[in-house]
Amino acid sequence: MKKTSLDEQILRTAKEIVVKFIETGRISPASFPESFRTIYNSVSDTVRQSAEDAPETPSPET
Repeated sequence: MKKTSLDEQILRTAKEIVVKFIETGRISPASFPESFRTIYNSVSDTVRQSAEDAPETPSPET
């Protein structure tokens, strides 16, 4: 199953956040699986909720 562009962006964002947390010592290898899952779900929920809340853009008239 192919990931959508939105899914790829969510994954990339979660990865970047986790990398920063690892670099600053806020996430250890032992806590990585749970931390990554939590961060990924938070980003995903936020993005998807924002998409639902966004007003629909009117379609261009032809």
